[in-house]
Amino acid sequence: MKELIEYIARSIVRAPDEVKVTQENDDDGVVVKLEVAPDDKGRVIGRQGRVAEAMRTLLRVVATKEGVRVRLEIV
Repeated sequence: MKELIEYIARSIVRAPDEVKVTQENDDDGVVVKLEVAPDDKGRVIGRQGRVAEAMRTLLRVVATKEGVRVRLEIV
């Protein structure tokens, strides 16, 4: 899951070296945290949150196959 988000984020930002993705286990499931450069935050979120919502949807599909709950947080 971490690799999927990292791949997508690196593909759409201008500073791919500053993309950092961490994955933590929580009581509710897995939390994936995405950090990008301040200038790239708008690119990752997208207009009206469409890009972020698309990443969350893809993440949910992978999590469902693995049988876990997952959340994406953009830091």
